[in-house]
Amino acid sequence: MSNEEFEDDYNANEPEKEGEEGEEEKEPTEEEEESLTPRLLTEEIMKEGLSLLCKTGNGLAHAYVKLEAKENLIHLLWLKVDGNRLTSPCLPELPYLQIASFAHNRIKDTEGITHPRLGSLSLKGNEIQVISGLDPGKLTDLHTLELRGNRLETTAGLHLPKLKNLYLAQNSITRLEGLEDLVQLTTLHLRDNRIETLDGFSKRMKCLQYLNLRGNVVLNLQEMAKLQVLPMLRALVLMDNPCFDEGGYRMEALVLLPRLERLDKDFYEEDERTEADDIRRRRQDEEQEMEESVLGEMTE
Repeated sequence: MSNEEFEDDYNANEPEKEGEEGEEEKEPTEEEEESLTPRLLTEEIMKEGLSLLCKTGNGLAHAYVKLEAKENLIHLLWLKVDGNRLTSPCLPELPYLQIASFAHNRIKDTEGITHPRLGSLSLKGNEIQVISGLDPGKLTDLHTLELRGNRLETTAGLHLPKLKNLYLAQNSITRLEGLEDLVQLTTLHLRDNRIETLDGFSKRMKCLQYLNLRGNVVLNLQEMAKLQVLPMLRALVLMDNPCFDEGGYRMEALVLLPRLERLDKDFYEEDERTEADDIRRRRQDEEQEMEESVLGEMTE
């Protein structure tokens, strides 16, 4: 699968979860039933909800820019409000909302998102500096989070054990923190950040298969050894880092990460695997000889 396919693979339409076996379903009260009864969004209701008269883009006319229709949106499944001037994603809880996109607004934080069935959330192209308020107890179905093109400097604040796809490209990230809680993560995009060292990955991340670090500032090839804690890592993108220009870059990656299937855009061939195995075995023999030599000197 190409990088572009990974970037666009949101898998946003997963089936809703069934209730846990043995759980007793509670009958809604009269008040709850009435509050959840859908109301048809009519022209009259829209007229009542319109407010905030403003000039249009060319300044030659006026238009209403605010619509309040919260009682009519209780069964909303998909919300897309891209390219507006929102400063917050905070909304009253929408119990059936599954996909939400707040891309390219002026949002500065991730507080107030509590929709219990939300599976895919996009906040790309905003002004978010810190991730906070994403409660794993409420966002129990969230599997895809898009935070590309914000102002993040760290990955801290992601306590979402059900998350599978995380897109953090085009930020200013220098520190990888708090990743140990992402135990189901399979895809992680960190392209075009400012990452120099690969500290912060955890052996608890047993599902991570695809890691994109293109366009960062990783200097030393030996940093890849820190990815050995990721048992399922199969595809790694490291091109456009300073270490990319080091001699033996491709082979060294396979020596350090023998389970790797693809580096950058190319899959490994069988002859490359054989060569990497030979190099790894030779290094192990040299290390063992050195240890034996040191031990012998100590016992003399």
